[in-house]
Amino acid sequence: MNTATQNAGLKVSQLHPCFGEGAHNKFGRLHLPVSSACNIQCRFCNRAFNRDEVRPGVTAGILRPEDAVDTVRRALELCPDITVVGIAGPGDTLATDSAMETFRAVHEAYPNLINCLSTNGLLLPDKAEELMDVGVSTITVTVNAIDPDILEKVVSYVILDGHVLTGRDMAVLTERQLEGIRKASALGAVIKVNTVLIPGINDEHIEDIAKAAGEAGARKYNIIPLIPQHELSHIEQPDCDMLRKAKDSASKHLDVFHHCQHCRADACGIPGISDFSQKLYGGGMETFSHG
Repeated sequence: MNTATQNAGLKVSQLHPCFGEGAHNKFGRLHLPVSSACNIQCRFCNRAFNRDEVRPGVTAGILRPEDAVDTVRRALELCPDITVVGIAGPGDTLATDSAMETFRAVHEAYPNLINCLSTNGLLLPDKAEELMDVGVSTITVTVNAIDPDILEKVVSYVILDGHVLTGRDMAVLTERQLEGIRKASALGAVIKVNTVLIPGINDEHIEDIAKAAGEAGARKYNIIPLIPQHELSHIEQPDCDMLRKAKDSASKHLDVFHHCQHCRADACGIPGISDFSQKLYGGGMETFSHG
C-alpha cells in the first residue's frame, strides 16, 4: 500500500461516519438523491417516494445534478459537521450519468469534503477511473452473494448492455463487482462492502463474501440486517445471534463496521444524532419512476 493510499485511508477513518468507528457520532454526511434508475432488481428492494420511512431506497424526491452545489451549501449551514457528500440512490449511482455530473460540480466547489458513492458494482469496472477523476475517494459496493445459486435467490434480474439477464447468467454481476473493487482499490479508493444479511439464504455465506471482497481490495465490511419487503417480505429479520455470528465470520478477513444506520437516499446530518433531511429537502424535488 503506497503512502497516498494510506493517507486516504487515515482521513476516511477519522472523518467518514460510515467508514470510521470513531467518526460515527462526530461527523455528518449528506446524501444527494440524484440517481433514480437501477440496473438490477434485488428481491428485497422496494424503492419508494415518501418522507416517513427510514431505509435505503427511499427519498422525498429526485434532486437535479445542477442543484447539488446549492444543496450542499444549505446542508452545511444546517449541519456544519458534515464531512461527507454521498450519493446512495435511490437507484444505482452508476446506471445514469447523474452521479458523475453531481460529483464533478460538488468536488470543484467543495474540494475538502469527502465524496462517497454507493453502488451495486455492475458498472464499477467501466466507471472506476472516471470516479477518481471527479473526486470520489470512498466507494461502497453491495455484494449479497458470490455463489450463483445463492445470487439467484437474492436478485431477480440484471440489465447489462441492453440485455436482461436471469438465472445463472446473473453471475456476471459478481464477476464485475469483484473486478470493480480490484480496479477502484488499485486506483486509490477506499472500498467498503455492504451485505444484506438474509436468513436462510446468505447467512452461511458471509465469510465467503468477506474473503473474496478482501482479496479483491476492500478495506471495510458492513452487514445490514434484512428489512423484510417485496419478494422477501415473508422472511423474518435476522436476530442478534445470527448477526453476531455473521460479523464474527466476516472479521476473519476484513475490518467489520458496527454502527451502520438504515439511511435514506436523502439523509442529512450526523447518523443517529441529527436529521436535517426534511428541512433541506422540504420541496422542489421531482418524483421518480420505478422502472
